Amino acid sequence: MLNIQEPHAQDNEAVGAFSEHAFFQLAFRSSFILGAIASILAMIMWLGFLNAWWQLNPTGLTPTVWHLHEMLFGFGATIATGFVLTAVQTWTGRPSIQGAPLIALVGLWLIIRALFFVNSTASVILATVLQSIWWICIIAVYAYIVLLAKNRRNYLFIPLFTVIALLEMVLLVSELTIDTAQALHIGRTMVLMFGILMGIVGGRVIPFFTRNGAKLKEVSHPPLLDPLLLVVSLLGTLVFFSHFYISLPLSPVYLMIAAGCLHLAKLGFWQSNKTLGISLLWSLHLAYGALGIGLILLGTSYFTPLIPFSSGLHVITVGAMGLMILSMMSRVSLGHTGRVLIPKVIMGKVFLLLFLVAVTRALLPAIGLAHLAWQVSAVGWIIAFAIFVWVYFPILIAPRQDSLR
Repeated sequence: MLNIQEPHAQDNEAVGAFSEHAFFQLAFRSSFILGAIASILAMIMWLGFLNAWWQLNPTGLTPTVWHLHEMLFGFGATIATGFVLTAVQTWTGRPSIQGAPLIALVGLWLIIRALFFVNSTASVILATVLQSIWWICIIAVYAYIVLLAKNRRNYLFIPLFTVIALLEMVLLVSELTIDTAQALHIGRTMVLMFGILMGIVGGRVIPFFTRNGAKLKEVSHPPLLDPLLLVVSLLGTLVFFSHFYISLPLSPVYLMIAAGCLHLAKLGFWQSNKTLGISLLWSLHLAYGALGIGLILLGTSYFTPLIPFSSGLHVITVGAMGLMILSMMSRVSLGHTGRVLIPKVIMGKVFLLLFLVAVTRALLPAIGLAHLAWQVSAVGWIIAFAIFVWVYFPILIAPRQDSLR
């Protein structure tokens, strides 16, 4: 007798096999690859706009807001949430999202990105609604895991992600109601929010990675620096955001400079000189240092036209956010797939390239070469993340080498 399965049974088996694919085992795999590709495509679109090769759809987000939104959310938020939804499994010992639910979340994300790339009024409105649903899913999954585990140390990401999600919604609604100035201001506030997120995550993992990777007895900083830095950073971000709407006696200038100095003070305790031969370490130290320098430049830009505000902003977005994400993706992609934490030699060159891109983007506008800075930084970013995808795509779609999830 022939063994003939019903068609729907075969379909169910195919769906089951797809949901079991390594790419959907944990959130970092899909978020790293898709976030990196999204940033490459967004930067190509931006480069083409800068050179008048094509125009973005004028009925949706304005070009600058579109660029800002896609780099902060299509790239930054995608990878940050993927990392946190992966790390929470380690923090709590409880399983995180994977399989069919993760496929649904990835599918929703792909629809959202396509709608933002279309960039018509209707597509942006629909994308905004779907993006809010995406955020609700992300925050609900994370909150469920940490609250069930009573992992109080990591409750902080619940309000942090909630604020980031709300700011994105306000940014999009502002732009849709033709208030581009407010949308840009919220975007800049978002950079400061991401700075807080990088400060929290980087402040925890960089000393730990440094101690283990460089085989040091102890890598730490005075405990008082953490709460002090968090308060100064939150207050600085709140004051910067509020100044757009009301006049306050407190200026964000000195708070930004103070936060930058505190970041550099923390970095000074982490024995950066011991990491020079280890690309997965010195790149993180360099990125964390760029966060401190970028905040100082933002504050200093209020005093002199020689330092444009956008220069400090891009030291943070490219030198800190871009480099930290690139380095963390390289490390996590190896560690969470059961591989030795030794990246290909080319990745060290890519880390250095992205840091030089940040320096170029910050310095050239000060000498009247802003357009060249935009061109060089866009091309450098595209090259850096294209190499990441080329190196890590085969790793991220393959099963763990030790056969563990």
